[in-house]
Parts: sequence; C-alpha cells; structure tokens
Amino acid sequence: MNLLKVTKALTLAAMLTAVGIILSFFKIPLTPIIEIRFGSLPIAVAGMSLGPIVAAIIGAVIDVLGFFVKPTGPFFPGFTISGIVSGLIFGLVLYKKKLHPVRILVALVLQTLVVGIIMNTFWLDFMYIKAGFFTTLMMRLPKELVMLPINYVLLSVFLYSLQRVTKYAEV
Repeated sequence: MNLLKVTKALTLAAMLTAVGIILSFFKIPLTPIIEIRFGSLPIAVAGMSLGPIVAAIIGAVIDVLGFFVKPTGPFFPGFTISGIVSGLIFGLVLYKKKLHPVRILVALVLQTLVVGIIMNTFWLDFMYIKAGFFTTLMMRLPKELVMLPINYVLLSVFLYSLQRVTKYAEV
C-alpha cells in the first residue's frame, strides 16, 4: 500500500513538512558555520509515523521548499541529501517499533554521527571553510556533542507526545 495515498498519512506528511519549513526559519547562530537548528524534529516524527521512505521525501522537501521560502545562503544539494539520510535513519530505527528511550537515543546518535558530524561537516567545509574536513570537524564537534542531549530531550517529548495523541487514531 502506498502510504502517501492514504489521506491521514498524506495530511500528516504535509503538516510535518510545513512545521519543518517553519522550524528551519529559526536558528541560533553561534559562529559562521555553527548553528543550532530544530528542523530534524519533524523528520524524526515522520520517520516514526510514516516510515523511512516518506520521511526521506519529507526531509528533501523541507530542505528545498525551506530554501525557496526563506533562503539563508546558496542552495546546495548536499543538504538535501542530508535531509533524505536523516529521514531514512529515523524511519529505519523508529518506524513500527516500540518507542523506547534507548531506541530514540540510537536514532539520534546515528543521525548526529552520520548527518550532523560527517555529512554536514563535509558540506560546510566544501562550501565555505576549505580548511580541510578534520579542521572543520574540530570546530563543529563541540556543538554536535552539546546538542545531542538537548535534541534527545526535544525528540523524546515530540515522539512520546505524538504516540499519546495517535494512540487511538492509527495513521
């Protein structure tokens, strides 16, 4: 069954995309390459609720539409790929599985490691810094490590709240 043909799922996907775009407007810049962002929360909710493929699509759409609605720099497809990979990770770890604090932590650690630390560091170094991956990594690593517990709390609240709300309405 194609999940995007189900009205409830399509509505949830559209709402999560809209929330993701809105959240992408809000960032806390610490340095020119280090920003605190909250855009991965709706992608994680999509991964848990709609699966890895739909979450990957939502991750890509949030990046592209967010750029067109309010550009914060040049468009770079690498960050679209990061959104896709985030959706895949959250979907593969969380979809149709019992929600548990360790499972949330695993999803977030994988997403932080693969997307936040490796992919986005590479994209930023390629686009702006050009100091070498490891130099840029050393500048970004403290931010990623500080954000891990903050994102864990935010993500846990989002996912457990969603689970309580959708307990009686299956998507």
